[in-house]
Amino acid sequence: MRKISYSQYSLWKQCPYQWKIQYVDGIREYTDSIHTMFGTSMHEVIQTFLTVMYNDTAKLAEQLPLEDMLLTRMKRNFEGIVKANGGEMFCSEKDMVEFYGHGVEILKFIKKKRAQYFSKKGYELIGIEVPLNYDLPNNLKFIGYIDIVIKDTVRDVIKIYDIKTSTMGWNKYVKADSNKTDQLLLYKQFYSKQFNHPIDKIEVEYFIVKRKLYENMDFPQKRVQKFVPANGKPSMNKMIARFKEFLDATYDDEGNVKEVEYEKCVGKCKAFNKCKDL
Repeated sequence: MRKISYSQYSLWKQCPYQWKIQYVDGIREYTDSIHTMFGTSMHEVIQTFLTVMYNDTAKLAEQLPLEDMLLTRMKRNFEGIVKANGGEMFCSEKDMVEFYGHGVEILKFIKKKRAQYFSKKGYELIGIEVPLNYDLPNNLKFIGYIDIVIKDTVRDVIKIYDIKTSTMGWNKYVKADSNKTDQLLLYKQFYSKQFNHPIDKIEVEYFIVKRKLYENMDFPQKRVQKFVPANGKPSMNKMIARFKEFLDATYDDEGNVKEVEYEKCVGKCKAFNKCKDL
């Protein structure tokens, strides 16, 4: 049984040929960066904070040494990547110091404004990194992990959150990019099917943390940006059609990869922009 993920689908939408190179030929190039390492570290700290808040108390969560936790995780993740790369460095000490400083400001903001984003009254934590493992037709399986799942016990509504780290937040162009927004719509679709929860009782939200704020602004800025993509029935149907297009273009009725010529996105490939060299 072949496993299908949002990452595969996203890469195919950007560049079918790069999808083929990575997921069929098995030629994968991982480009580690300070951005990905910082994102992983921030995920871990925020998820720990919310776990303690919901499973214990908000007071105990706010007493956590979040800044120290971030530093520990950044060091650990940095060392793990360097070791996996055979000792090759992927960022400088200056980068580490700068990004850590940004992370401290984000965590201070979340701790101070926590009640604006997460409440215990009427809510319970369903899980962190909740796995999706749903059988699709034609010997395929959708897999994924949801960052945060919380239940509104009053309305019997499931809230699915995806944490994103961003330099200065998402602008209107990013918000309008279905390649970005389809992630949570896919998670909503398959969470509903896997856990037999009515799809109209599932809400989704991107929880975007911003490293930097605009300078010389006349109004206060927030380190957290909430974004709820359109996820009603029309938007879900369009996403399902796009996902089906991906499956139909890449796999046959038995789940085998189709032996066709996959398009090279020369000049517009967002994946690695390498098609022009192939």
